[in-house]
Amino acid sequence: METESSLDAAAAAVAAARHARFGRLPDRIQFHEMVEEKVAEPNASGIASYNPEGSWNHFSCLALDLGL
Repeated sequence: METESSLDAAAAAVAAARHARFGRLPDRIQFHEMVEEKVAEPNASGIASYNPEGSWNHFSCLALDLGL
């Protein structure tokens, strides 16, 4: 029985020393504090429209570079 009480006292001393050194953990961050909501902007369809005649200059092709 004496070893159990001495172990309990030692564990309590270690816990007290840990608490004195580190204090307590910070409060948990809530999910709504981590997330930022933004309103979606309308699609700029004029800017992102597909142009088949000008699309060739966006790709690098060895055959086109060599004139094949």
